[in-house]
Amino acid sequence: MTYEEIIKQFVDGMRNTTLPEYIAVFAGIASVWFSRIENIWVYPVGLISTVIYIFLSVEGSLYGEASVNLYYTIMSIYGWVLWLKKDKQQHYVVTVQFSTRREWVQQILFFAFFYIAIFSALTWLKHAFYSATIPWADAFASATAFTGMWLMAKKKVESWYWWIATNIASIPLYFVKQYVFTSVFYFILFLMAVWGLLEWKKRARNWKVK
Repeated sequence: MTYEEIIKQFVDGMRNTTLPEYIAVFAGIASVWFSRIENIWVYPVGLISTVIYIFLSVEGSLYGEASVNLYYTIMSIYGWVLWLKKDKQQHYVVTVQFSTRREWVQQILFFAFFYIAIFSALTWLKHAFYSATIPWADAFASATAFTGMWLMAKKKVESWYWWIATNIASIPLYFVKQYVFTSVFYFILFLMAVWGLLEWKKRARNWKVK
């Protein structure tokens, strides 16, 4: 694809962006902003984005991403409850923390399991029904997102590393599928994820000092 073709696709894609996609994008950006500052609104606002993206992803044959957004929806409810949970002293049970070595191993195994499962399912789907599916890219974006969302619910700093990987993979993936505004959205999320990582690292270090 030439530079001129990329620019043309970008312009055409922005013109064809639907209202639901705009709503999903802005809700997603707001959700990540709330996540960065550790605000509970990350979850109710995020649910708006994830529900819309379930339908958009199915429409664009991004079945791995559709499964991710369904998972996001379920995990948003779980994280919402977990973030609000308090002990008998009325202290929040979940706080921003670094992962232990054991938790790192668990994360990698968690990612590997979902990558293999999603890649296998999408490869079959590609050959059987939808040739437009991109198994390896969709599976990578999906598995990293599964891992990132799981860790965010537990307020682990490392969740941002997985979000960064998800965003990097999703930028070209959605561009190729003609969701240009969503591709721009993931670029913004990439920048915000780097910012979030730095913010949560600072919070985790401050918590250790207490």
